[in-house]
Amino acid sequence: MVNRFSDFHLGDLKIGLPIVQGGMGVKVSSSSLVSAVSKEGALGVIAAVALGEDYGMGIRDFKAHSRTSLINVVRDIRNITKNPFGVNIMCALTNYDDLVDAAQTESVEVIISGAGLPLKLPALVKNRKTKLVPIVSSARAAHIICSVWQRRYKRLPDAIVVEGPLAGGHLGYSRSELDDHQNVFLDNILVEVLKIAHEFENSGVNIPVIAAGGIYSGEDIVRVMRLGASAVQMATRFVCTHECDAHIKYKELYLSAKQEDIVIIQSPVGMPGRVINNDFVKRITSGERIDFGCEFQCLSTCNPKKVNYCIAKALMNACRGDLDKGFAMCGSNAYRIKKIVSVKELIAELMAEANSFLN
Repeated sequence: MVNRFSDFHLGDLKIGLPIVQGGMGVKVSSSSLVSAVSKEGALGVIAAVALGEDYGMGIRDFKAHSRTSLINVVRDIRNITKNPFGVNIMCALTNYDDLVDAAQTESVEVIISGAGLPLKLPALVKNRKTKLVPIVSSARAAHIICSVWQRRYKRLPDAIVVEGPLAGGHLGYSRSELDDHQNVFLDNILVEVLKIAHEFENSGVNIPVIAAGGIYSGEDIVRVMRLGASAVQMATRFVCTHECDAHIKYKELYLSAKQEDIVIIQSPVGMPGRVINNDFVKRITSGERIDFGCEFQCLSTCNPKKVNYCIAKALMNACRGDLDKGFAMCGSNAYRIKKIVSVKELIAELMAEANSFLN
């Protein structure tokens, strides 16, 4: 039973608060947001996806620039804070290996990896400092990862993020499961993943479990931690902060969204995604093919001949404020946000709410 908050540990790495800011691409969680979150004692997380993309860039230039851009963001954050931070790197990226290498070469404290099973991640990380944290949406996925890592690499995850069906961005659930989210609860999946973590902890390694997906308030934090989670991952709440790297129009879309505006689309990543509905979303969901070309070949799961839009460009446009040519991803609770605050104010609010429920 949780009765107070304390430091959150990933092995020998100490995080001051049990809050992980979820990685948000494209460029929504970059140096400004991540450094602000980490300065407050939580774990800020860069989204590595599409940091290097820009219009008119060839495939070779994009991959080289993506690595350089990630390194530059990491170094910018290091100049602002000495506190730990992480990088989220999607398994579906064609330059996954290179981005992981860039992160571990820079000795980033944490690599978080999802959008597929990061089965080879330990083989790509050479340093002893970087903690490895897979994202799962089921106990089965957690068991596979722990089994493979233990057998092949003689190691286990330093933590596991379990993401429920109310999360934003790309989701590890079928459309039928998402439509039936009243019966697919984060809490139930969390308990199942905790059992898997405890099974593998028999080898003497502690595997904290981080709950994600629909975590909005301090009450939510207390609820999942009382079930056994060591921390929470939150992304949507951090969009409407002054420090978030997205354009003000992106944030204003959150502020104006109603509950019915939050919809599920099929992403070129090959997974469903939760977004805020707008004219661009209506065009792509109606089947309209938006002539985009494929300048980056950034996703191994995307077939440019079959998809009708480029998600990299759509998300890039949105982050820049050009929402006529893109969309904003979000969690299911985005419509509840009513104002833009500082990261400091948001974290203070969450902790005050959580402590009131603990007391």
